[in-house]
Amino acid sequence: MKNGDELLKKLNALEDSTFADDLMMAVNDCITMVQAAAKDSCPTHHGELKNSIHTMTEEKDDKITSVCYTDKEYAAYVEFGTGPVGLADHNGIAPDIPVAYSQSGWMIPGDAMTRYEAEEYGLGVVEDKDGEPIGYLTNGQPAQPYMYPALKDNEDEIKKRLSEAVKLSFEGKKL
Repeated sequence: MKNGDELLKKLNALEDSTFADDLMMAVNDCITMVQAAAKDSCPTHHGELKNSIHTMTEEKDDKITSVCYTDKEYAAYVEFGTGPVGLADHNGIAPDIPVAYSQSGWMIPGDAMTRYEAEEYGLGVVEDKDGEPIGYLTNGQPAQPYMYPALKDNEDEIKKRLSEAVKLSFEGKKL
């Protein structure tokens, strides 16, 4: 490595500096950018999923980890799609994640949503003899990726920002 000794001296000198704080701030800035992109592209009927997209950045064992996540149980169904419809249309999802799709449609229980919501989603309504919904028929939904593209589309900018943060820290400058 060219100038390896010089680099090692600088790295050792950084142990007593604010390098970790600077890097933590840069990583947090990057994950906030990913969060904003995920929220911008998140499909929404009522905003519940979009509003559930959060971030967390922590330092543990000399490693900085940052995560953009949602705690909604149905989030993966939106990201990857479901059933035969999802199988037929899942462009844009993370290529390294194996997804298994149901090969046939199914019925959602009648108390899972209102008739209005079911019709809004384009689901078939199964009624009892009095015309009350007992279930809603679906063949699934297409993938509507919002998390993976938020990271992938910002990959170059993340690398640039982290590189700049390291460079500034080496130079003793603040971000």
